[in-house]
Amino acid sequence: MSDTTIAATSSPEMGTFDEEGNYTPREVVADDLGMSFADAIDGTMVDVQDGQLVNGTVVKIDKDEVLLDIGYKSEGVIPSRELSIRNDIDPNEVVSLGEEIEALVLTKEDKEGRLVLSKKRAQYERAWGRIEKLKEEDGVVEGPVIEVVKGGVIVDIGLRGFLPASLVELRRVRDLAPYIGQTVQAKIIELDKNRNNVVLSRRAYLEEAQKETRDSFLANLKVGEVRKGTVSSVVSFGAFVDLGGMDGLIHVSELSWKHVDHPGSVVTVGDEVEVQVLDVDFSRERISLSLKATQQDPWQEFAGTHEVAQLVYGRVTKLVQFGAFVQVGDGIEGLVHISEMSTHHVESPEQVVTPGEELWVKIIDLDLPRRRISLSIKQAAEGGELAEEYRQHFEVDEHGNWTHGADDAELEAAWAEYGETGTENPAPGAEAAPTEDAGPTEAAPAEEAAPPGAAPTEEAAPTEAASTADVASEDAPADVAAGDEIVTDAPTEGADPGADEAAPASSDDDTTS
Repeated sequence: MSDTTIAATSSPEMGTFDEEGNYTPREVVADDLGMSFADAIDGTMVDVQDGQLVNGTVVKIDKDEVLLDIGYKSEGVIPSRELSIRNDIDPNEVVSLGEEIEALVLTKEDKEGRLVLSKKRAQYERAWGRIEKLKEEDGVVEGPVIEVVKGGVIVDIGLRGFLPASLVELRRVRDLAPYIGQTVQAKIIELDKNRNNVVLSRRAYLEEAQKETRDSFLANLKVGEVRKGTVSSVVSFGAFVDLGGMDGLIHVSELSWKHVDHPGSVVTVGDEVEVQVLDVDFSRERISLSLKATQQDPWQEFAGTHEVAQLVYGRVTKLVQFGAFVQVGDGIEGLVHISEMSTHHVESPEQVVTPGEELWVKIIDLDLPRRRISLSIKQAAEGGELAEEYRQHFEVDEHGNWTHGADDAELEAAWAEYGETGTENPAPGAEAAPTEDAGPTEAAPAEEAAPPGAAPTEEAAPTEAASTADVASEDAPADVAAGDEIVTDAPTEGADPGADEAAPASSDDDTTS
C-alpha cells in the first residue's frame, strides 16, 4: 500500500474507510421508507374492483385473447369477443403490441385466477355518456356500417347502433349489402341503456338536410294536377311513387277502378306512372295520389254507351241469397235479383244459374251515382234491343228479328258449335225451327233451346211455340200424351218406304198379273 495517508471520509449515503483502507458500512439509524416493508411492496401493486375502468399496455396478442399489463400482480386477459363490438374479428386488427388502451374489469379473479377485462365494455361506458348527451341535444351521430342484420344494419358509434332498413334512405332500400363499410350520419330516435338498445334514423337526418327543398316542392304541388313518377315501393296498403323530390302514396283503393287484392297485381317497383294529386298535408309532409283518376272511369263509359231496356251478354261471377252478380263489362257487375231470374218461383239462385255461366240479361235500371246496375234474365228472354257493341254482329230481317250477318262466317261457326254443345243459354227471344227431314214435332220454348245461328229478336212472342204445340196436340190420338212426339203416316222425305214395312213378294205379283 502507498505511504500516502488516506484520509478518513464519511458520507451519509455510504460507509467509511479508515487509514488502513478498511471499509465500515453505514449504520442505518432512521426509517427512510416511512412504512413497513410489506406496505412498501403493496404500494407497488394496483388495486382493482369489478366494473372499474383501468388503463394498461398490450403485452401479448393471441388469436383468442390479448394480455394487458395494468400494474396488477398479473396481466389482465381480454377475450377476443370483448375486444370490439364487431363479431368474429382478428385481435391484430383491433390492437397492437405496446399500445395503451382502456379496459373495464369484468372479473377480478375468475375460477382460473385470472383478471378478466373488456375493451368493448369500456367503449360502451364512454360512448353512452356521449350518446345520451347527443340525444338530449338532438345531435347527429356518425360511424361506419359494420354488419347487415335482419331488418336493417349495425352502425359502429362506439356501441352497436341499429339502423332499420326503412330508415336508411328517404325510401325503403331492399339490398343493404352495398352499405357495408360506408360511413353514415344518423339521428338517435330511441335510447335504452338498460337493454343496451340504440335505434338510429338516417332518413330523419336526410329529411332535415333537405327540409328547404321539401318545403319548396310541397309549395309548388297543386291538388288536382297530374304528375309523372316512378314506383319506389309496393306495400300491402298501396304503392309509393317518387315524384322527383318526395314520395307520395297511392292507396290501394286509388290504384284501379276494379277491385284490387294486392297492389303488386297493378304496379311493380320501377314502373313509370302518371298520377293525380289528391291531397297535400303540409304539416305531416304527406302527399296522397291517385292512379285511377288518370284513367277512364268504366262506369262512366258503360253508362254513356248503354241504356235501360237494352240486352247485354255477361258472365255470372257470384251467387248470393237474394240473386246473382253478372259481369257485363270490364270491371262492371250488375245484380240479377232472384225475382228477375225466371217467370216461375225460384227458391235459390242455384236453381237457375251457376258461377261462370254466360247468358243474356236485360238492363232494367242504371244508377250511375251509386254505381249500381239492375239486370233481368226473365225479361231478357222476352227479347229487346241489343246494346251497341253487339249490333255489328246481327242484322234485322223483314220481320224485325235480329239475325246474324251473312258475311260473319266466324261468328256463324261459333254459334253452330255453341248449339251442338247443348248450351242452356240461348240468345234471348230465339225461336226453335223444325228440321227439314223431321216430322211435325212439338216446338221447344224459346227459353230452353236455340238452333245454331239463332239470334235474339227485338220482340219475342213467347206464345208462338206454345200455339204450335197446342195444334199438334189437337191432331194427336187420344191415347198420346201431350208433349209426346207425334208420328204421322206420311213417310219422311227421302226415307225408304220399305224400311218399316215388308214389300209384297214378286212371285205373288206375277201370279196376280
